[in-house]
Amino acid sequence: MTRTTVHLAVYDTFADWETGHTTAHLTQHGFTVRTVGLTTAPVTTMGGVRVQPDLALADLDPADSALLILTGAHLWDAGDDLAPFAAAARTFLDAGVPVAAICGATAGLAREGLLDDRDHTSAVSFYLAATGYQGGEHYREADAVTDGDLITAGPTEPVALAREVFAKLGVYEGEKLDAWYRLFHDSDASAFAVLES
Repeated sequence: MTRTTVHLAVYDTFADWETGHTTAHLTQHGFTVRTVGLTTAPVTTMGGVRVQPDLALADLDPADSALLILTGAHLWDAGDDLAPFAAAARTFLDAGVPVAAICGATAGLAREGLLDDRDHTSAVSFYLAATGYQGGEHYREADAVTDGDLITAGPTEPVALAREVFAKLGVYEGEKLDAWYRLFHDSDASAFAVLES
């Protein structure tokens, strides 16, 4: 993968903590994170942080990206305001560019039909079932699931989401990937030595 720009979708009420590990470690390994909003107007995260998007969704091109990240937000379950981001995820996947979705963003992808034929996870199976999607048989009880270019994770699994992203983009592999996960998920201090080797 030669593209090094990762796009992080930002919208009002987005769960800012869900991608902290992912974006921090990507930027430490040569990636640039650019934020994309419906427009370039500022948004406010669930944590009350104001974010000025770098670009508007209409200007987002999968050819310029290594990955699109979609976080949870109250808005995913409050109407169709964020449906354009799910449509963008479809465009990315159709172009062979990975998408990572966590928490409520998985429901947006379910409504878009992107989970009907792919293995995936979320908060719980009945949360996605309430969207009326057709992918129930592909639901997996796991902290995070990668199926091709799609990564999904439940709301309590930001570290597992990061692990899957790092594997997909080649940031960490094998023993180092396992050590990173043990350090940040399990607080296993012995994993630090592996990461530093």
